Amino acid sequence: MEKPRRAVVVTGFGPFGEHAVNASWIAVQELEKLGLRDDVDLHVYEVPVEYQTVQRLIPALWKKHSPQLVVHVGVSGMATTVTLEKCGHNVGYKGLDNCRFCPGSQCCVEGGPECIDSIIDMDAVCRRVSALGLDVTVTISKDAGRYLCDFTYYTSLYQSRGRSAFVHVPPLGKPYSAEQLGRALQAIIEEMLDLLEHSEDKINCQHEH
Repeated sequence: MEKPRRAVVVTGFGPFGEHAVNASWIAVQELEKLGLRDDVDLHVYEVPVEYQTVQRLIPALWKKHSPQLVVHVGVSGMATTVTLEKCGHNVGYKGLDNCRFCPGSQCCVEGGPECIDSIIDMDAVCRRVSALGLDVTVTISKDAGRYLCDFTYYTSLYQSRGRSAFVHVPPLGKPYSAEQLGRALQAIIEEMLDLLEHSEDKINCQHEH
């Protein structure tokens, strides 16, 4: 029997601050060239570094594609590894975006939980990808930085009840090339899809109670 096709949405960010070229979008474009496995339709989007656009765009992407998984990729000037973020935070957004705007409430979703975890076991993804012997180091984090990355992740986790992931990449050449980042994203997303498929049955049981 043929497997049903599944949609996966992957986003990178546009330029901001000192990142005139945003490594996250370059990496996502590399991933698009590589593609994911045959039963997956990959949709990629470049997200502007603007809170209000994110608030509008993320729900629209979920509605349009009904994806099995959404993976957001962002750049971190402090990162030297490819970093899997476990959770998104609701409060503490004081940094101005590309429109010189920041949310008056300093939060993503007023009244939302302080923190939302991804349903994907990032420790397992990290272990599995590290075991593949790629020339890229993968690590775990619980703090996506309280700027557009964290804001996007929380917005997406809230929208999807946890069916989202966030990956931070270092700037290009520090130390990885676009191609290395693209391959790392491909491996990470394949492992995430694997884990999701295996946990699907368990999740269905939990939701009935």
